[in-house]
Amino acid sequence: MNVENTQSQMRKGILEYCILSILDHKEAYPSEILERLDLAQLKVVEGTIYPLLTRLKNMGLLEYRWEESKSGPPRKYYAITKEGQSFLSGLERTWLELQAAVGHITHPKKESNE
Repeated sequence: MNVENTQSQMRKGILEYCILSILDHKEAYPSEILERLDLAQLKVVEGTIYPLLTRLKNMGLLEYRWEESKSGPPRKYYAITKEGQSFLSGLERTWLELQAAVGHITHPKKESNE
């Protein structure tokens, strides 16, 4: 059994939530998103993020705009939509519920009558 495979699947499972959270604070282009994920110790490669951004855009959760760059080709800046913010709120509730449930299982408190 390979623990790295399970760790990778766990990270992929929360990637949408993390990307939407990043964009809820400020629009960003993919390299900025990758930097933020990297700072949080979530290692993601470009080949993973671009299809995900496209899928989130096609779902109506993100939109983008092009901006000219002084140092290269134009950049595609992504921003969260109102629908994306609503979706993010649902993910936030789910994340908090999962944290509580997993914490209850992995770190049970002793019963007060013991």
